[in-house]
Amino acid sequence: MKKYKRDKLREECGIFGISNHIDSSKLVALGLHALQHRGQEGCGIVSFDGKNFHSEKKQGLVSDHFTKINVIKKLPGNFAIGHNRYSTTGETSLRNIQPFFADLYGGGLSIAHNGNLTNAISLREKLVKEGAIFRTTSDTETIVQLIAKSKRSKIIDKIIEALFQIQGGYSLVMMTNKKLIGVRDPLGIRPLVVGKLQNSFIFASETCALDIVGAKFVREVENGEIIIVENDDLKSIKPFPAKKARPCVFEYIYFARPDSIIDGKCAYEYRKNLGKQLAIEANNVHAEIVVPVPDSGVPAAIGFAEESKKKFELGLIRNHYVGRTFIEPTQNIRSLGVKLKLSATKSILKDKSIILIDDSLVRGTTCNKIVKMLYKSGAREVHVRIACPEILFPDFYGVDMPTKDELLANNKNLEEMSEFIKCKSLKFLSLKGLYKALDKGDRNNNYPQFSDHYFTGEYPIKPTDSLGEEKITQLSLLSSKSSS
Repeated sequence: MKKYKRDKLREECGIFGISNHIDSSKLVALGLHALQHRGQEGCGIVSFDGKNFHSEKKQGLVSDHFTKINVIKKLPGNFAIGHNRYSTTGETSLRNIQPFFADLYGGGLSIAHNGNLTNAISLREKLVKEGAIFRTTSDTETIVQLIAKSKRSKIIDKIIEALFQIQGGYSLVMMTNKKLIGVRDPLGIRPLVVGKLQNSFIFASETCALDIVGAKFVREVENGEIIIVENDDLKSIKPFPAKKARPCVFEYIYFARPDSIIDGKCAYEYRKNLGKQLAIEANNVHAEIVVPVPDSGVPAAIGFAEESKKKFELGLIRNHYVGRTFIEPTQNIRSLGVKLKLSATKSILKDKSIILIDDSLVRGTTCNKIVKMLYKSGAREVHVRIACPEILFPDFYGVDMPTKDELLANNKNLEEMSEFIKCKSLKFLSLKGLYKALDKGDRNNNYPQFSDHYFTGEYPIKPTDSLGEEKITQLSLLSSKSSS
């Protein structure tokens, strides 16, 4: 079945792990619920009761499964890790839902992974030639196989040996029969934080997952750092050569939940500042109101309205109750477009010139439908303003992004994009303005502070498995080979 193309970027996964708590599985379920925005295709929890590992994996949302007491009862123990899946590698199926578990020589290992490996295909083919048997099409299993293959005696040494063989953007939470382990890639592309709840340590993708369980935010896991929790003690190892951190810029722009703390500030603050800078650069039209594309465009629109002294209005209302399986996605239903998720407040829009604010523009198909909706609802003019630069290049580090040929800004100039979207005018935030709004200096004068390859094409890690200039779906090539 052909996968329906989305017009928003999607981050791969959310991960959560906790040590030494009587309600470990319940807290993991709550943490995953707070991280639901990072993945909605599947969820899983693995617990350890001191003797045995227990696993439950389900397709769909956390609230559909892990709020049921009979499911949580199947996950006893004081240690647990969990995972929300949004597939960027491998097909959507139960076998690809994490955390993965392997019974290794020396004890069990469970692993939850956020991100993508840029050499997964090469490593997998090498491992298969050497006799490895893969059960999934996820690049995460490559990490498990490398750990299992290591001849080192200690589990931490096995993990370090495996990490030196993989490339890409990743954060990992692992659980053995003695340890809870958190890992962040050498450039810190994918996020991971540490929290504490009484005598328990927690690893999570974002601080909002700490808040929901009442945990205290300790700090971010540093780039290239391995943190080991054992016997209520926390130990830090940095086995990689020191490198300057390059976190993914879209955590600031879109991925992180607005209340999550990144580098000392709520993501909401960064996004308001992006909107303010956008107003400084692109407030060159007469318009009565500023309207966000909810929900992700709201903070930038508030900042734009404040800076431009224009009136902020919720001209579009989001329906939060449209589930992923709300109705059979036939072509007739898909033709309704954004109407299932968004509706216009017609009396607010009538005869108004509107500045429509969104966080990003990918294919442009959804924006086109929204602009048409605004005009149909009585808007006189629609001017689109985007609170980030033009997305020109695909991602290889854990973001579900179209190929280069499908990216609107890669194929059309500003005038052509405006014509495609059917708006009166279109402007993007400049790259220099992005860095200024995020308070990270001038991108043109300083070493880049982020992985901003979406806009520049400067990849901090070159993809070993690159297929020309096209986006890789890391293991889809192997999947198609095995099914042919």
